[in-house]
Amino acid sequence: MSLYTDLEVLAGVLESNGLKLALAESCTGGLISSLITDRPGCSSYFMGSAVTYSNEAKVSILGVRESTLIEHGAVSEETAREMAEGALRVYDADVAVAVTGIAGPGGGTDEKPVGLVCIAVTDGNTTVTSMNHFPGDRRQVREATVAAAVRDLLRLLS
Repeated sequence: MSLYTDLEVLAGVLESNGLKLALAESCTGGLISSLITDRPGCSSYFMGSAVTYSNEAKVSILGVRESTLIEHGAVSEETAREMAEGALRVYDADVAVAVTGIAGPGGGTDEKPVGLVCIAVTDGNTTVTSMNHFPGDRRQVREATVAAAVRDLLRLLS
Protein backbone atom coordinates (compact mmCIF):
# COMPACT_ATOMS: atom_id res chain seq x y z
CA MET A 1 0.00 0.00 0.00
CA SER A 2 1.06 3.58 -0.47
CA LEU A 3 1.49 6.09 2.33
CA TYR A 4 -1.68 7.91 1.27
CA THR A 5 -3.65 4.68 1.30
CA ASP A 6 -2.23 3.87 4.74
CA LEU A 7 -3.24 7.34 5.98
CA GLU A 8 -6.79 6.80 4.69
CA VAL A 9 -6.95 3.39 6.38
CA LEU A 10 -5.62 4.90 9.61
CA ALA A 11 -8.23 7.67 9.50
CA GLY A 12 -10.96 5.06 9.03
CA VAL A 13 -9.72 2.92 11.91
CA LEU A 14 -9.46 5.91 14.25
CA GLU A 15 -12.88 7.27 13.27
CA SER A 16 -14.72 3.96 13.38
CA ASN A 17 -13.30 3.12 16.81
CA GLY A 18 -13.69 6.61 18.25
CA LEU A 19 -9.96 6.83 18.99
CA LYS A 20 -8.00 10.04 19.52
CA LEU A 21 -4.45 10.31 18.12
CA ALA A 22 -1.50 12.34 19.40
CA LEU A 23 1.96 12.70 17.91
CA ALA A 24 5.45 13.56 19.13
CA GLU A 25 7.76 14.41 16.25
CA SER A 26 11.44 15.19 16.22
CA CYS A 27 13.22 14.33 12.95
CA THR A 28 10.06 14.71 10.88
CA GLY A 29 9.47 18.23 12.15
CA GLY A 30 5.69 18.02 11.89
CA LEU A 31 5.48 16.17 8.58
CA ILE A 32 3.26 13.45 10.02
CA SER A 33 0.92 16.07 11.46
CA SER A 34 0.83 17.91 8.15
CA LEU A 35 -0.16 14.80 6.23
CA ILE A 36 -2.82 13.83 8.76
CA THR A 37 -4.33 17.31 8.72
CA ASP A 38 -4.46 17.29 4.92
CA ARG A 39 -7.56 15.12 5.32
CA PRO A 40 -10.83 16.97 5.96
CA GLY A 41 -12.53 15.88 9.15
CA CYS A 42 -9.31 14.93 10.93
CA SER A 43 -10.34 17.02 13.94
CA SER A 44 -12.63 14.15 14.92
CA TYR A 45 -9.60 11.99 15.78
CA PHE A 46 -6.43 14.11 15.74
CA MET A 47 -5.70 15.80 19.07
CA GLY A 48 -2.37 17.43 18.26
CA SER A 49 1.35 17.09 17.87
CA ALA A 50 4.40 18.24 19.79
CA VAL A 51 7.35 18.95 17.52
CA THR A 52 10.09 18.48 20.08
CA TYR A 53 13.28 18.87 18.12
CA SER A 54 15.49 19.81 21.08
CA ASN A 55 16.21 17.68 24.11
CA GLU A 56 14.94 20.53 26.28
CA ALA A 57 11.56 20.38 24.55
CA LYS A 58 11.43 16.61 24.88
CA VAL A 59 11.91 17.03 28.65
CA SER A 60 9.73 20.08 29.29
CA ILE A 61 6.81 19.29 26.97
CA LEU A 62 6.69 15.49 26.86
CA GLY A 63 8.27 14.61 30.19
CA VAL A 64 11.16 12.60 28.75
CA ARG A 65 13.56 11.99 31.63
CA GLU A 66 16.91 13.73 31.41
CA SER A 67 18.48 10.49 32.60
CA THR A 68 17.05 8.69 29.55
CA LEU A 69 18.59 11.26 27.22
CA ILE A 70 21.95 11.08 29.01
CA GLU A 71 22.06 7.29 29.14
CA HIS A 72 20.56 6.43 25.73
CA GLY A 73 20.56 9.64 23.69
CA ALA A 74 17.77 11.42 21.85
CA VAL A 75 17.85 8.82 19.09
CA SER A 76 16.96 5.69 21.02
CA GLU A 77 14.02 3.40 21.51
CA GLU A 78 13.91 4.45 25.17
CA THR A 79 13.50 8.12 24.25
CA ALA A 80 10.94 7.33 21.55
CA ARG A 81 8.94 5.31 24.10
CA GLU A 82 8.92 8.18 26.61
CA MET A 83 8.00 10.65 23.85
CA ALA A 84 5.01 8.53 22.77
CA GLU A 85 3.83 8.00 26.32
CA GLY A 86 4.26 11.73 26.98
CA ALA A 87 2.20 12.67 23.91
CA LEU A 88 -0.54 10.28 25.01
CA ARG A 89 -0.63 11.99 28.41
CA VAL A 90 -0.28 15.62 27.21
CA TYR A 91 -3.06 15.32 24.64
CA ASP A 92 -5.25 12.91 26.64
CA ALA A 93 -5.32 10.66 23.59
CA ASP A 94 -6.03 6.97 23.09
CA VAL A 95 -3.05 6.26 20.84
CA ALA A 96 0.20 8.05 20.14
CA VAL A 97 3.17 7.88 17.81
CA ALA A 98 6.65 9.29 18.40
CA VAL A 99 9.60 9.56 16.04
CA THR A 100 13.17 10.60 16.75
CA GLY A 101 16.14 10.19 14.46
CA ILE A 102 18.93 11.59 12.35
CA ALA A 103 17.60 12.84 9.01
CA GLY A 104 20.96 14.22 7.86
CA PRO A 105 22.91 15.15 5.98
CA GLY A 106 24.97 15.83 9.13
CA GLY A 107 24.65 14.70 12.71
CA GLY A 108 25.42 11.03 12.22
CA THR A 109 28.14 9.02 13.94
CA ASP A 110 29.51 5.51 13.46
CA GLU A 111 27.25 4.35 16.29
CA LYS A 112 24.21 6.34 15.15
CA PRO A 113 24.45 7.02 11.42
CA VAL A 114 22.34 9.33 9.29
CA GLY A 115 19.07 7.58 8.56
CA LEU A 116 18.77 5.98 12.00
CA VAL A 117 15.22 6.53 13.27
CA CYS A 118 13.42 5.23 16.34
CA ILE A 119 9.64 4.96 16.31
CA ALA A 120 7.31 4.23 19.20
CA VAL A 121 3.57 3.62 19.10
CA THR A 122 1.39 3.20 22.16
CA ASP A 123 -2.21 2.70 23.17
CA GLY A 124 -1.46 3.26 26.84
CA ASN A 125 -1.30 -0.45 27.58
CA THR A 126 1.12 -1.62 24.93
CA THR A 127 4.07 0.36 23.62
CA VAL A 128 5.97 -1.00 20.65
CA THR A 129 9.28 0.48 19.53
CA SER A 130 11.36 -0.06 16.43
CA MET A 131 14.84 0.95 15.36
CA ASN A 132 15.06 1.69 11.64
CA HIS A 133 17.81 2.69 9.23
CA PHE A 134 16.42 4.48 6.20
CA PRO A 135 18.62 5.21 3.18
CA GLY A 136 18.59 8.40 1.18
CA ASP A 137 18.79 12.12 1.63
CA ARG A 138 17.04 14.17 4.31
CA ARG A 139 13.71 14.25 2.46
CA GLN A 140 13.77 10.50 1.80
CA VAL A 141 14.61 9.67 5.42
CA ARG A 142 11.78 11.86 6.69
CA GLU A 143 9.26 10.41 4.22
CA ALA A 144 10.31 6.84 5.04
CA THR A 145 9.91 7.66 8.73
CA VAL A 146 6.34 8.87 8.19
CA ALA A 147 5.43 5.75 6.22
CA ALA A 148 6.95 3.41 8.83
CA ALA A 149 5.30 5.25 11.73
CA VAL A 150 1.86 5.02 10.12
CA ARG A 151 2.37 1.31 9.38
CA ASP A 152 3.55 0.66 12.96
CA LEU A 153 0.44 2.35 14.34
CA LEU A 154 -1.82 0.39 12.01
CA ARG A 155 -0.18 -2.84 13.21
CA LEU A 156 -0.77 -1.88 16.85
CA LEU A 157 -4.42 -1.12 16.12
CA SER A 158 -5.09 -4.32 14.16
